[in-house]
Amino acid sequence: MSRADLKFKVIDILLVILMILPLVTAIVLTILISPPSQGVEITGALILFEIPMPLQNLPITEAQINSWLVMLSIFFLCLYMTHGIKDRPTLKRQHFAEWIVEKCEGMVGENMGEYFKGFAPFIASIIALSAFSSLLSLLGLFPPTSDLNVVAGWAILVFILITYYKMKCGPLNYLKSFSEPVAFLTPLNVVSEVATPVSMAFRHYGNVLSGTVISVLLATALQGLSSLVLGWAPDFIASIPLFQVGIPGVLSLYFDIFSGCLQAYIFAMLTMLYVSGAFNIDLYEKRRAKRKLKKQQKAEKIISEEK
Repeated sequence: MSRADLKFKVIDILLVILMILPLVTAIVLTILISPPSQGVEITGALILFEIPMPLQNLPITEAQINSWLVMLSIFFLCLYMTHGIKDRPTLKRQHFAEWIVEKCEGMVGENMGEYFKGFAPFIASIIALSAFSSLLSLLGLFPPTSDLNVVAGWAILVFILITYYKMKCGPLNYLKSFSEPVAFLTPLNVVSEVATPVSMAFRHYGNVLSGTVISVLLATALQGLSSLVLGWAPDFIASIPLFQVGIPGVLSLYFDIFSGCLQAYIFAMLTMLYVSGAFNIDLYEKRRAKRKLKKQQKAEKIISEEK
């Protein structure tokens, strides 16, 4: 093995370790900070500590910590996927990385148009962060998508983008849009505007949280059913979780994997549709051409006055 190949493999191993380390850290933190439970307990994210603030202390919860750890894992995963990238792919992971990029660019181009082709990395980040956050429940960790504060932060960011692209057509056009199609619908249009991030946040949060709650309740019910069926047997047989073998795993395929990935896709799709739908490219081009014409006329006027 050449020195270059050895260096390449060492960096690969280091990136894999750094990718797994945040998840191991999250598991260790959960074991250390989680209080002993008595039976079934469905609670929110634990508050680890608070940062003093002028108006109100800022609580730092395990949802925020897990969210940052997921972002670190995704960051090192991206470094691993792109390590050794070449013009002509020789590694399977480069083929996979290029496939992801092509799919994201195709999805953005199909749903948002050519003008928003630069949104592909942002949409890919939303899908990755949401999906991996939801999949943390498979490791027994608190998924950040089960915390309304985290998902609401994403929705507010999308709402800022929606407002920004509406304002690109002019502040007056943005205000005028609230009175369309008729003026007396203005209050409803204002409510609808504010309801956009609220609905996005509650839809994502509610679906992920409900899946987690249902999984816990079903696992507990299956435990009770096992005790009921094997209650007549000796203790060493009655303690066997008969109905908890396999069935929760099958249910987890939907509630933890399919549902979590589906909600990530839906959130990304809504982001694309809302942002692209907020931008009237024809009106923007007309406004841009008018401003360009005014600048040109102003420049010509200055030149003529100098002469």
